[in-house]
Order: sequence, then structure tokens, then C-alpha cells
Amino acid sequence: MVTNSKIKSELISEAAANKKATGLVLLEMKGMTSFTDYFVICSGKSDRQVQAIAQGIEEILAREGIHPLGLEGMVEGKWVLMDYADVVVHIFLEPVRQFYDLEGLWIEAPRIDAKKGETIGESSIGAKEGIR
Repeated sequence: MVTNSKIKSELISEAAANKKATGLVLLEMKGMTSFTDYFVICSGKSDRQVQAIAQGIEEILAREGIHPLGLEGMVEGKWVLMDYADVVVHIFLEPVRQFYDLEGLWIEAPRIDAKKGETIGESSIGAKEGIR
């Protein structure tokens, strides 16, 4: 059973990519929130694809003995929220993703390259003001 949140987020990202999720983003939330370590955010082109991405993630993690604490939005397929405690997954229909703009809301969160497991660039904190 996977207990490391980074490995769990990478498994989730891989499962989403296998279902052709678009715009896959992994945000490191450590130190920014008290409720999770990572956000995985991605999109589907239809409600059925959003549902398929969520089902794919659920199946892969179930094989590892990991089950979500909460699962919302599967029936509608517009925004599926999967709570794996230390990793929270947001799967959006693209227009819904643009409307809620979670990446903009959490702009300070470092982005992780899901394939390499490395931080992409520097933290965005102060980036608009040119502070590094």
C-alpha cells in the first residue's frame, strides 16, 4: 500500500494521463493548507471522459488498497472531486475548470512535473512583483 503522498499523486497523475486527461497540473500544497499535501487538477473534453478519468484513478488506487475518503460529482461529470486525504483530485469539464480557475486561486503553490517528480521553475510567490 502506498503511503507516501508524492508517490500517490504521481500514481493519480499517471492514471489520469492514461485516460487522456488534458491540462494535467500537480500543485504542492504543503505548508499552504492544513488539509492536503497535493492537488491534482486535470480536464476532460466531455462529462463521460471526466467520469472515465475518475473511474480510472479509483481503479488504480484501489489495486494499491487506497480508497477515497470522499467522492463528489460523478453523476454530473462536470467537476469530480476525489479526496484521498493527502492528495485531492479535481477533474473538470474544461469550461467549468476555466470558471473556477483553481490554478489562479492557488497561484503561489509550486507546480510539480508529474512525470519527473520535480518542481517546475521557482515558486510563484511574488512573481507578479518580480520578487524571487
